[in-house]
Amino acid sequence: MKKGILCAIDFSASSKEALRWSINLAQKLNHHLTVLYTYRLLQPYNGEVVEMKRKIEDEALKKFSTLEKELLIDQGVSYDFKAEVGFVADRAKDHFKKNGVDLLVVGKKMNAINKQSFDELIVDLQMPLVIVP
Repeated sequence: MKKGILCAIDFSASSKEALRWSINLAQKLNHHLTVLYTYRLLQPYNGEVVEMKRKIEDEALKKFSTLEKELLIDQGVSYDFKAEVGFVADRAKDHFKKNGVDLLVVGKKMNAINKQSFDELIVDLQMPLVIVP
């Protein structure tokens, strides 16, 4: 079963370590790596929801580009980046159902805003989970 690795990030130091770990594992197993950033549309932006979504995703792409240059480029790993609206638990489960993955990797100390979703993820996840300290 070679489906890939899903790494949930929030751009914290903890999720950076989870990404580093995921890259290493993807290299060893020759697996595809999907990097998933989830966000909520709660932040106050002036303008409409579509504009707010675009701004958040543009900012996420810039942050990922920095991580990509530092950790992913020239590592011999096939990868993609997804920024999606929703809770980590819901988006990871949806990705698992649609695409299948061999495991999910997350950082132990994700930002507090993701804490509830992180707890939900652990409770009813239906795929192997690796929590990186």
